[in-house]
Amino acid sequence: MKNNTYIPPLRFHWLTSFYDSLVAITTREAFFKKLIVDKVANVKGNNLLDVGCGTGTLTKLIAEKSPKHTVIGLDADQTALDISQKKVIGKDLNISFRQGFGQKMPFDENSFDIVVSSLFFHHLNSSAKLATLTEIRRVLKPDGTLIIADWGKPTSIFQRILFFVVQVLDGFETTKDNVDGVIPSLVVESGFTHVSDLNIVPTPLGTIRLIEAN
Repeated sequence: MKNNTYIPPLRFHWLTSFYDSLVAITTREAFFKKLIVDKVANVKGNNLLDVGCGTGTLTKLIAEKSPKHTVIGLDADQTALDISQKKVIGKDLNISFRQGFGQKMPFDENSFDIVVSSLFFHHLNSSAKLATLTEIRRVLKPDGTLIIADWGKPTSIFQRILFFVVQVLDGFETTKDNVDGVIPSLVVESGFTHVSDLNIVPTPLGTIRLIEAN
């Protein structure tokens, strides 16, 4: 499955096996993903979709923390999904993984109460970001909740400089919306009416921002 609007984890497929280790070191992953997991545990509804789930770290954490949820992880990269599947083998978790692109999800309208996405949108160009957000709005129930954690507008010049490393690796075109702080406005353009900041997390590679929309 190929799509020229999509960039794999760490840009190259041969680097995917190193993704978990590098993300854990460079993004304060344990901290910001715990924020998402704790938030999800208190959101109404049981059906959850993780868009761009990658190697499934967040998907698995949510399933472990909130066993009431039916959790699905969606990603276009089969290599990453294979890693996800290995993480849950032998575990009694209400979790499954599907291959598919965010711009055309294999789900019916109003299928999910909660959609989450972590470090995914900076892999997409502007049109793909908007198309994916529009699809999220379609598969999310009218009173559903969207939570996004991704690179955002830096909190300082130093954080901006650090983020150049991410841009060199993942591309300047796909990351420009993030560093310019455009993601919230794209969320509104896709049909969400309420968008708010949950947390701002400085990291060794730039600023991660968590937003909530409904």
